[in-house]
Amino acid sequence: MYEAKNFEALLGTEGFSDVLLRNHFTLYEGYVSNTNKVVELLKTTEVGTPQYNELKRRFGWEWDGMRLHELYFGNMVKGGSALDKKGSLAKKIEEGFGSFEAWEKDFRATGAMRGIGWAILAQDPESGRLFNVWINEHDGGHLAGANILLVMDVFEHAFALDYGIKRADYIASFWNAIDWNIVAKRFAGK
Repeated sequence: MYEAKNFEALLGTEGFSDVLLRNHFTLYEGYVSNTNKVVELLKTTEVGTPQYNELKRRFGWEWDGMRLHELYFGNMVKGGSALDKKGSLAKKIEEGFGSFEAWEKDFRATGAMRGIGWAILAQDPESGRLFNVWINEHDGGHLAGANILLVMDVFEHAFALDYGIKRADYIASFWNAIDWNIVAKRFAGK
Protein backbone atom coordinates (compact mmCIF):
# COMPACT_ATOMS: atom_id res chain seq x y z
CA MET A 1 0.00 0.00 0.00
CA TYR A 2 1.16 3.49 -0.82
CA GLU A 3 1.23 6.13 1.89
CA ALA A 4 0.80 9.85 1.38
CA LYS A 5 3.93 11.85 2.04
CA ASN A 6 3.83 14.79 4.40
CA PHE A 7 4.49 18.11 2.70
CA GLU A 8 3.39 20.36 5.56
CA ALA A 9 6.88 21.89 5.66
CA LEU A 10 5.63 23.95 2.69
CA LEU A 11 3.03 25.70 4.86
CA GLY A 12 3.98 29.35 5.10
CA THR A 13 5.57 29.42 1.64
CA GLU A 14 5.33 32.94 0.27
CA GLY A 15 2.76 33.21 -2.51
CA PHE A 16 0.83 30.11 -1.37
CA SER A 17 -1.84 30.44 1.29
CA ASP A 18 -1.98 27.66 3.84
CA VAL A 19 -5.61 27.07 2.83
CA LEU A 20 -4.58 26.50 -0.80
CA LEU A 21 -1.72 24.20 0.22
CA ARG A 22 -3.86 22.17 2.63
CA ASN A 23 -6.55 21.77 -0.05
CA HIS A 24 -3.87 20.69 -2.51
CA PHE A 25 -2.40 18.19 -0.02
CA THR A 26 -5.89 16.72 0.47
CA LEU A 27 -6.32 16.37 -3.29
CA TYR A 28 -2.94 14.60 -3.49
CA GLU A 29 -3.92 12.27 -0.63
CA GLY A 30 -6.99 11.34 -2.70
CA TYR A 31 -4.72 10.17 -5.52
CA VAL A 32 -2.77 8.03 -3.07
CA SER A 33 -5.96 6.55 -1.67
CA ASN A 34 -7.42 5.90 -5.13
CA THR A 35 -4.18 4.31 -6.35
CA ASN A 36 -4.45 1.86 -3.45
CA LYS A 37 -8.13 1.21 -4.16
CA VAL A 38 -7.50 0.50 -7.85
CA VAL A 39 -4.60 -1.85 -7.01
CA GLU A 40 -6.83 -3.79 -4.61
CA LEU A 41 -9.82 -3.88 -6.98
CA LEU A 42 -7.65 -5.22 -9.80
CA LYS A 43 -6.78 -8.23 -7.63
CA THR A 44 -10.42 -9.31 -7.45
CA THR A 45 -11.91 -8.11 -10.74
CA GLU A 46 -12.32 -10.64 -13.50
CA VAL A 47 -9.81 -10.14 -16.32
CA GLY A 48 -11.30 -9.05 -19.63
CA THR A 49 -14.48 -7.55 -18.19
CA PRO A 50 -15.45 -3.94 -18.83
CA GLN A 51 -14.84 -3.24 -15.11
CA TYR A 52 -11.31 -4.66 -15.32
CA ASN A 53 -10.58 -2.67 -18.47
CA GLU A 54 -11.74 0.58 -16.90
CA LEU A 55 -9.72 -0.06 -13.74
CA LYS A 56 -6.63 -0.65 -15.89
CA ARG A 57 -7.24 2.68 -17.64
CA ARG A 58 -7.91 4.46 -14.36
CA PHE A 59 -4.73 3.17 -12.74
CA GLY A 60 -2.48 5.42 -14.87
CA TRP A 61 -4.55 8.48 -13.97
CA GLU A 62 -4.43 7.84 -10.22
CA TRP A 63 -0.77 6.70 -10.15
CA ASP A 64 0.47 9.63 -12.22
CA GLY A 65 -1.64 12.04 -10.16
CA MET A 66 0.02 10.67 -7.04
CA ARG A 67 3.58 10.76 -8.39
CA LEU A 68 3.35 14.11 -10.19
CA HIS A 69 2.10 15.75 -7.01
CA GLU A 70 4.95 14.17 -5.05
CA LEU A 71 7.45 15.48 -7.57
CA TYR A 72 5.78 18.91 -7.60
CA PHE A 73 5.68 19.37 -3.82
CA GLY A 74 9.09 17.75 -3.60
CA ASN A 75 10.70 20.37 -5.85
CA MET A 76 9.40 23.24 -3.73
CA VAL A 77 10.83 24.75 -0.56
CA LYS A 78 10.01 27.83 1.50
CA GLY A 79 12.13 30.68 0.15
CA GLY A 80 13.31 28.64 -2.83
CA SER A 81 16.96 27.93 -3.52
CA ALA A 82 19.30 29.17 -6.21
CA LEU A 83 20.45 27.11 -9.16
CA ASP A 84 24.21 26.63 -9.18
CA LYS A 85 24.94 28.55 -12.40
CA LYS A 86 28.28 26.72 -12.74
CA GLY A 87 26.80 23.28 -12.08
CA SER A 88 26.12 20.53 -14.58
CA LEU A 89 22.36 21.19 -14.73
CA ALA A 90 22.84 24.87 -15.57
CA LYS A 91 25.38 23.94 -18.23
CA LYS A 92 22.97 21.39 -19.73
CA ILE A 93 20.16 23.97 -19.78
CA GLU A 94 22.42 26.48 -21.54
CA GLU A 95 23.54 23.82 -24.01
CA GLY A 96 19.97 22.90 -24.90
CA PHE A 97 18.29 26.30 -24.83
CA GLY A 98 21.11 28.77 -25.47
CA SER A 99 20.82 30.38 -22.05
CA PHE A 100 19.11 29.89 -18.72
CA GLU A 101 16.91 32.89 -19.50
CA ALA A 102 15.76 31.34 -22.79
CA TRP A 103 14.95 28.09 -21.01
CA GLU A 104 13.07 29.94 -18.26
CA LYS A 105 11.04 31.88 -20.83
CA ASP A 106 10.13 28.61 -22.57
CA PHE A 107 9.26 26.82 -19.32
CA ARG A 108 7.07 29.68 -18.10
CA ALA A 109 5.37 29.87 -21.51
CA THR A 110 4.71 26.13 -21.36
CA GLY A 111 3.06 26.56 -17.96
CA ALA A 112 1.05 29.56 -19.16
CA MET A 113 -0.56 27.66 -22.04
CA ARG A 114 -4.36 27.50 -21.95
CA GLY A 115 -5.73 24.34 -20.45
CA ILE A 116 -5.21 22.14 -17.44
CA GLY A 117 -2.09 20.15 -16.87
CA TRP A 118 1.53 20.22 -15.86
CA ALA A 119 4.69 21.92 -17.09
CA ILE A 120 7.64 19.56 -16.85
CA LEU A 121 11.37 19.80 -17.43
CA ALA A 122 12.32 16.31 -18.57
CA GLN A 123 15.53 14.70 -19.74
CA ASP A 124 15.88 12.01 -22.38
CA PRO A 125 18.14 9.47 -20.67
CA GLU A 126 19.55 8.25 -24.00
CA SER A 127 20.58 11.54 -25.56
CA GLY A 128 20.72 13.62 -22.38
CA ARG A 129 18.64 16.30 -24.10
CA LEU A 130 16.31 18.46 -22.00
CA PHE A 131 12.72 19.24 -22.96
CA ASN A 132 10.04 21.47 -21.50
CA VAL A 133 6.90 19.37 -21.85
CA TRP A 134 3.18 19.94 -21.37
CA ILE A 135 1.33 17.05 -19.78
CA ASN A 136 -2.35 17.61 -20.40
CA GLU A 137 -3.87 15.10 -18.03
CA HIS A 138 -1.87 13.05 -15.56
CA ASP A 139 -1.74 10.12 -17.92
CA GLY A 140 -1.23 11.83 -21.28
CA GLY A 141 1.72 13.70 -22.73
CA HIS A 142 4.59 12.01 -20.92
CA LEU A 143 7.78 11.35 -22.85
CA ALA A 144 8.24 7.60 -22.46
CA GLY A 145 11.30 6.82 -20.38
CA ALA A 146 12.18 10.46 -19.73
CA ASN A 147 13.48 11.54 -16.34
CA ILE A 148 11.30 14.19 -14.73
CA LEU A 149 13.46 16.95 -13.25
CA LEU A 150 11.07 19.82 -12.47
CA VAL A 151 7.29 19.78 -12.14
CA MET A 152 4.88 22.70 -12.02
CA ASP A 153 1.20 21.94 -11.47
CA VAL A 154 -0.97 24.24 -13.61
CA PHE A 155 -4.34 22.69 -12.88
CA GLU A 156 -6.56 25.43 -11.45
CA HIS A 157 -6.59 23.77 -8.02
CA ALA A 158 -2.89 24.69 -7.72
CA PHE A 159 -3.54 28.44 -7.91
CA ALA A 160 -7.15 29.60 -8.38
CA LEU A 161 -7.94 29.98 -4.68
CA ASP A 162 -5.09 32.49 -4.29
CA TYR A 163 -4.78 33.93 -7.80
CA GLY A 164 -8.12 33.47 -9.55
CA ILE A 165 -7.30 33.32 -13.26
CA LYS A 166 -3.92 35.08 -12.88
CA ARG A 167 -1.81 32.07 -13.77
CA ALA A 168 1.26 34.21 -14.50
CA ASP A 169 1.23 35.50 -10.91
CA TYR A 170 1.07 31.90 -9.63
CA ILE A 171 3.96 30.93 -11.91
CA ALA A 172 6.02 33.81 -10.47
CA SER A 173 5.32 32.57 -6.93
CA PHE A 174 6.13 29.00 -7.89
CA TRP A 175 9.39 30.23 -9.44
CA ASN A 176 10.39 31.73 -6.10
CA ALA A 177 9.71 28.42 -4.32
CA ILE A 178 11.70 26.06 -6.59
CA ASP A 179 14.19 23.91 -4.73
CA TRP A 180 16.97 23.82 -7.33
CA ASN A 181 18.97 21.51 -5.07
CA ILE A 182 16.31 18.82 -5.56
CA VAL A 183 16.07 19.50 -9.31
CA ALA A 184 19.87 19.17 -9.59
CA LYS A 185 19.78 15.87 -7.64
CA ARG A 186 17.14 14.53 -10.02
CA PHE A 187 19.34 15.58 -12.92
CA ALA A 188 22.29 13.75 -11.34
CA GLY A 189 20.14 10.64 -10.93
CA LYS A 190 20.01 10.77 -7.14
